[in-house]
Amino acid sequence: MRRAHLISWLLFSFCYLPAALAGNEPHWLRINSGHFSILTDAGEKRGDEALLRFEQMRAVFGELLLKDKLLMSEPMDLIAFRSTEEYTAAAGQRPSSGCFLPGGDRNYVLLDLSDERSWQTVSRDFAAVMLRYNYPPTPAWFDVGFAEYFSSLRLDDGARLGADPGSFTSALRQRPWLAIAALFGTGKPNPAPIFRAQSWITVHYLITHNKLPETGAYFGLVELQRVPVEQAIQQAFGIPADQLAQAIRADFNSIPAPPSASGAATSMQQFAALTLNDVGMSSQEVKLPEARALVAEAEVREPELRASAVKELEGIAADPVADNAVVHRALAWVHMEKGEYQAAMDELASASDRDKNNPWVRYYLALVKYREGAAGDQQFPGLANMMQDLGAVIDWNPEFAEAYDMLAMARLQGGGTYSALHAMRRAIQLSPRDESYRLHLAEIYLAGKKWDDASALLERLQSSSDAKVASAARQNLQDLPTLKKYGILPQHAGGGAQPAPVWSSPDDEEDASASAAASPAPGPDRRKTEYLQGRLLSVDCSHSPAAIVNISIHGRVRRFLTEDYKSLALIGADEFSCQWKNRLVVINYKAGGRTSGDLVSLEIQ
Repeated sequence: MRRAHLISWLLFSFCYLPAALAGNEPHWLRINSGHFSILTDAGEKRGDEALLRFEQMRAVFGELLLKDKLLMSEPMDLIAFRSTEEYTAAAGQRPSSGCFLPGGDRNYVLLDLSDERSWQTVSRDFAAVMLRYNYPPTPAWFDVGFAEYFSSLRLDDGARLGADPGSFTSALRQRPWLAIAALFGTGKPNPAPIFRAQSWITVHYLITHNKLPETGAYFGLVELQRVPVEQAIQQAFGIPADQLAQAIRADFNSIPAPPSASGAATSMQQFAALTLNDVGMSSQEVKLPEARALVAEAEVREPELRASAVKELEGIAADPVADNAVVHRALAWVHMEKGEYQAAMDELASASDRDKNNPWVRYYLALVKYREGAAGDQQFPGLANMMQDLGAVIDWNPEFAEAYDMLAMARLQGGGTYSALHAMRRAIQLSPRDESYRLHLAEIYLAGKKWDDASALLERLQSSSDAKVASAARQNLQDLPTLKKYGILPQHAGGGAQPAPVWSSPDDEEDASASAAASPAPGPDRRKTEYLQGRLLSVDCSHSPAAIVNISIHGRVRRFLTEDYKSLALIGADEFSCQWKNRLVVINYKAGGRTSGDLVSLEIQ
């Protein structure tokens, strides 16, 4: 009997032990809402609650700026850990329970969900990011003050804003205030505590007294028209600068001292907060090796964690069962940061083999080519494929400003100044504060011989706070007379002269075909690449692989040829279809030949 019990106990132990060990492994989920996605091992309930906080922050931000539609022009990846130990391992030496990792391709937010208020630690950074994408360029005091004001957000019982987020009332009572003209005229954030405190109370006054419309008018005067600060205050607010300063100080004096932990009710704005019932969410399980790779992909952004994260990634890649696309795209990013472009492309090829339609893989394929070309001051390698990849990325995320910027420069290099202009304007619309995009816009103007537009923009950019942008703008202004006269850039020390990408373009698209040659001369095709928008009516593939694309442009039907539709550069579609009808399109083409022109690329909109 005892032997039977012993055997039963052993059998139970052997069966239960693997399950118990598996239960200790993190169980990862990807939870999606309408605007955010979070990767977490803290369980669905806590993951839902964390994701709700970000939807609530977004909604409050939109109400503050009176905007129905908000842009997220750079993806934001949220990763939430179930324990402080896991969070600390991924966040490095950051002392708080949440951190924000900015990046050129996306922003990361890391959270420790053992602290239910971890979202508050990133509210200031969240506001700064949302402001950058949804509000025109503003002086330092407004950016700092708005982010500080937003960081006072409390979501315990509804949404409330306006409490002192950082002992600013003490600083404002104990230190002399800056003159309003000095505060408003500050170009860069001032590290002095009084600057942050006074910026906060100024924005507090503007928001609680419904002065944001006047504030917007003020920004237009100082930022666009270059009106002096005190004159702009008088025009926008209808009072002299000293009276505005008195009104701000009166607002401060109305806040009870000392403020309570949650802020005085009279100094706080109330909002109706979203609930879980207001936000649709879906979840899916993420396998452990992929989750580990996603966390390591964030960790490589941090220099002090990069070596250990790369080791983690290489360990996953060495296991044929665990290996996945995320591992290789993360390693590709590391190689790309080092300027090791071929190694990056090899990793991306491995990633594509495992997930050929992964939008991040396609984005990095384009980014590697972009950086390699820019680093060597040469043509982007694989230009047609680069544009195809960027088209797929934009289909996946139509608000991704960086993808539009790269697409514009790729189109410019291909000779399509009009289509480049279209994409660059979209990039600037999505990220109005990125002055590198405006520099690229100036380069497109130069390529299209829009000298006055280029000169006006470069004049503004030469005083940019971005040193690289300012330097490039000054150089372009110096080179402009030579470019206008000869069509090429002058030689500069350290490098030979490079031909400027200057193309002529017809003033009227209807007359474009009139200037085309009947057929190209023998040898290299030197016809200029032109750009048109229209409606694709039908496709004739009766002489496959050649195809005739019939496009209506201003009511006139024109025919464009591709000798091999299977190799035509496409944007907005994975493959060419002979069944396309009634589709809005953008084309790059070379005028002439047997039809109105020969297609270079076709973009489905």
